[in-house]
Amino acid sequence: LNPEEPLFTLGDAYSKLPFGTYKLPESLSEEEIYSHLLAFGLGAYQFDQYKKYPRREVSFYLPRKLNTKVKNALGAHYLTRDLINEPANVLTPDNFVTQIRAELIGLKVDIKEIVGTDLLKQNFPLIYTVGAGSKYQPRLVEIIAEKANAPTLTLVGKGVTFDTGGLDIKPSNGMRLMQKDMGGAAHMLALGKWILQEKWNVSLRILLPIVENSISERSMRPGDIVKSRNGMTVEIDNTDAEGRLILCDALTYALETPCDFLLDFATLTGAARVALGPEIPALFTNDDAFASIMAEKGLEHCDTIWRLPFHQAYNPWIDTDNADVSNSGSVPYAGAITAALFLERFTKTSDVPYAHVDGMAWNIRNRPGRPKGGEAMGLRATFDALKTHLNC
Repeated sequence: LNPEEPLFTLGDAYSKLPFGTYKLPESLSEEEIYSHLLAFGLGAYQFDQYKKYPRREVSFYLPRKLNTKVKNALGAHYLTRDLINEPANVLTPDNFVTQIRAELIGLKVDIKEIVGTDLLKQNFPLIYTVGAGSKYQPRLVEIIAEKANAPTLTLVGKGVTFDTGGLDIKPSNGMRLMQKDMGGAAHMLALGKWILQEKWNVSLRILLPIVENSISERSMRPGDIVKSRNGMTVEIDNTDAEGRLILCDALTYALETPCDFLLDFATLTGAARVALGPEIPALFTNDDAFASIMAEKGLEHCDTIWRLPFHQAYNPWIDTDNADVSNSGSVPYAGAITAALFLERFTKTSDVPYAHVDGMAWNIRNRPGRPKGGEAMGLRATFDALKTHLNC
């Protein structure tokens, strides 16, 4: 038993056990068996599309009654990791959409896509602006699985397939892992697919703005002012604060259709990593009950998410003389909070419960059940928290 992280007791079992087939004691509860097998599977993950690693002959007996539950949970985590680990020359915006469609085959969903200049025609100016510098066209993917007389859940995920920083270019060490900047979209796709596989009584909508933030003569410039979908003007103070730009158009669009809960995931700020480290996502929400459930489920699933405040006193730091709002704070402090306040300006006109999660989506070290590389952070906690909160 790992007393500090009980769920990950078998997190290293795949690499450490002698070859063979194992079975967990029947004296354990069904939930304990599920958790141990999930941890074993998470530790057995390998991203071997480009370099083959030896497979160890270590396996566990999977009880039939847990077969679907374990496989769906592992599938969600593996999907998130695989998408984040894919290099940016492979997971381009158009290839990302191809992968999304492939993952949802067999599930009853409608998939819509708005691409390139059609974003301007249909009033998604900021999504278009962020992606205009790339040879790969920006797009908004909408996935709908409607269910009558059910609560409505809308998921929004930041999908920047690579982030150079734009004209405010990142240094090389800051750019090296920017294949992971679509981690929010990976989480929301995986979460949505998991929900559909588990057949929740929920009407589901997923919005994924997908772009590459590149440098060319078409790139947005510091000082540009762009009118957002809801009519609010945004001054581009820093072209490397691009994720919140594509999210605000998507969030505005999300709230044009009634929903009972709105959630976004994004690899949004380095400031959240400074505040909480790389392994704890930051949660911002206007729903205290949901925050409490998330904290409880995070502890239960060894999947900690920590709440930070929409601290209204910091709002002046994203005010600007020439537009309604700036996409970057005017002081070098509280960057995670000012980014969340920016998003809140596009959601607080509604009384819909809203949560924003700012996560790293990448393990910088190997831990039991969590190998170095792309990671689903907060996925288990969010899945269970939403199930409880929406009574699904």
